[in-house]
This record gives sequence, structure tokens and C-alpha cells, in this order.
Amino acid sequence: MARGFAALDTVDLTVVVNVGDDDEIYGVELSPDLDTVVYMLAGLEGEFGWGRRDDTWQVMNELERFDIDTSFRLGDQDLALNLFRTHLLRRGVPLSSVTEAQCSALDVGTRVLPATDDAVRTRIQIADTGAWIDFQTYFVTRGHQDRIAAITYEGATTASPAPGVLDAIGEADAVVIAPSNPHLSILPILAIPGVREAVADKRVMAVSPFVRGATIKGPAADVMRALELTPDPAGLVEAYGDIVTHVVTDPADATDLDGIDVLETDIMIGTWEEATRLAKEMVECLS
Repeated sequence: MARGFAALDTVDLTVVVNVGDDDEIYGVELSPDLDTVVYMLAGLEGEFGWGRRDDTWQVMNELERFDIDTSFRLGDQDLALNLFRTHLLRRGVPLSSVTEAQCSALDVGTRVLPATDDAVRTRIQIADTGAWIDFQTYFVTRGHQDRIAAITYEGATTASPAPGVLDAIGEADAVVIAPSNPHLSILPILAIPGVREAVADKRVMAVSPFVRGATIKGPAADVMRALELTPDPAGLVEAYGDIVTHVVTDPADATDLDGIDVLETDIMIGTWEEATRLAKEMVECLS
């Protein structure tokens, strides 16, 4: 979605990104969602939507010689970026400044901001055992196969929005919520004090990640059902609360939502061209 809007000359875009997935692995500081967005905007994304395209795996292959879990795979170029981030963060440079330097190095002109410079971590309670685990254990190590009982965003209530986040929202004509996992990618952002309140004053267009009760990839539909929400436009609005004014949905899920404008269109945006087409339609709808 971000790359679709970035392709439009008429749009001044700021992308605010979740940091709830951030973690320390192999001794380096990871910000997977930030990296995915920046790689996408740079045209460097891997074939599965994460990591770097045509990356090599010499470090991971060498680590396998040792008694270490290498189920979380970092390519060599991706590792270099995370080493850069770790070096700066441990010298006291805030994540927002690190991200700005990352965008500059990869020639990304779009402004990309972490939701906060503070530590916010998504934690998952497993229904079968009641145990709480960190996001990367749930998503990568365990392949998001566990049934979820609850989700919390550790550190969110005491976090502050990163510099520029509230200003970008305040100056915006509209806020777009990308077609991502509501509970794992978007609600961690809205949980940071001040962000939901700022967004609530705007026109907010949420793009559904669901088609006929399923998602193209990832566990969003399963998470919604586990939390007793329907994986459809109505459930999406319920998940986000009363901030949504517009919903974009696939014609297969066309529905009337009380007090909400609905744009029915093809929401499949697997290519730059498809993303740009959808972004144009959304701008026209908001005009």
C-alpha cells in the first residue's frame, strides 16, 4: 500500500510503522516491519515480501556449525543493516534517526517513521497453555500455528510517539490503515498514547486484508476469530473502534456499514502497478 501511494506525484506520504515485532536475535536489534517497508519502497524486497532480494546466507550457514537455533533466518545484507542499527541504537541514537539514515542509504525518498522510539513489544498468550510468548517466537519459531487467547503490547502505555508522528497525522488530509494484520501490525501503533486520539480527528480509510473470510498470507483471519471477531469489513471496523470513516473491501465482501463509506474494488496488490491503481482509486474516493 505504501509503495502504491509513493508512486503518486499528487500525494505527500508519511508511513508510520509498527515496532511491536522488534526483538534482539543473534545479538543484533531487529525492526522487521520497518525493514520490510523500507525494502519495499526501495524496490529491494525479497520474493516472499521480507528480507532483501537476492541475499546470500553465508553467516547463517556458518552459524549452523554451532549449537544455536537458526530458525530465524537473516540474509547477509539484511544482517549488515541490523548491525548498523544495533551500532547506532547502543550509542544512544533513537530508532527514528536510525530509520532516517537507513532510508537515505537505500535512496528511499518517502518519510518512514517508527511509531515510537521506545520499546514496545507485542506478546501473545497461547490458549492451550496460558503461557505468554514474544511475537517472533509465535510468528517465526512456531509458525503462527498456536491458537491465541490474548494479545498485549508491552510498554505501549508508557511510550511516546516518535518525533514527527503526531505532526504527520495532524497535517494529513486523510489517514490510510494498510491491509495488514489488525492486532499484530496496526493496533500496536494505536496503543501508543496520543496516536489513536490524533487519528480519530481525521478521515480514516481502512483497507481490508480479508477476502471471503481469508487472508492472502499470514494469520490475520485466525487471530480475528480467536478474539471473537469476524474476518470481514464489519469485524475490521470493530477491531479498530470508532476511528474508521471509510473502508476499502473486495466486491466479494461488499456490505453496508452504518455511517461508514465503503469502496468496493479489487484489493489484490501484489505488484507495484496494482498497488498504484488501488492508491489512485482511494485518493479519488477521498477527494
